[in-house]
Amino acid sequence: PAEILAQCGAESKLLFLCSPNNPTGNLFERRRVEALLDRFPGMVVLDEAYIDYADEAGFLALLDQFPKLIVLQTFSKARGLAGLRLGMAFAAPEIIQWLNRIKPPYNVNTQSQQIALDALQNQDRLPPIAYWQNEQKRLAKGLAKLDLVQAIYPSDANFLLVRFEDPDSIYKELVQQSIIVRNRSRLPRCEGCLRITVGTATENDQLLQMLQKLDKA
Repeated sequence: PAEILAQCGAESKLLFLCSPNNPTGNLFERRRVEALLDRFPGMVVLDEAYIDYADEAGFLALLDQFPKLIVLQTFSKARGLAGLRLGMAFAAPEIIQWLNRIKPPYNVNTQSQQIALDALQNQDRLPPIAYWQNEQKRLAKGLAKLDLVQAIYPSDANFLLVRFEDPDSIYKELVQQSIIVRNRSRLPRCEGCLRITVGTATENDQLLQMLQKLDKA
């Protein structure tokens, strides 16, 4: 918390956190978030887009304890509705009233609302979160066997941040095979890293097989 607060000036009124973080995948420790909520004088926005993939619960149940907290979630990740472009904000009634005053009118159309309600009422249509968690572990184990992989960072999300010896060439080779990953090697503290989303078992096998070929080349 001290390092984050040191970056805040006297005029800072909003602190934005992403947990699990993108692109690293790490979850903020609860005690650290609570310390920031106690010490930061303004509002704290916690983006929990990937929280469904984490073993630890998010902060929704603690909104009553922290009146300056805003929690953001989305239908784009675990609920599989990225094309809907629909998110949710949870906060104290006073904050929600303020947000309602500044949001565009009719910002969520009726069809999107109905699709969202249907998704919430029929969540059993999607593979269970345990499926993606198991695939993440299996993918990480397969990546760890490759000499071209230098590091695999712990992740509480549906992706892995992986450091390669030559990320640009790996990225280009994968794109040529229609395997899309995110090149994050130019981000501060992510040098040499690609962000790999956990796919289905078949997709993960295809990725590993391609990387194995590159590893032997």
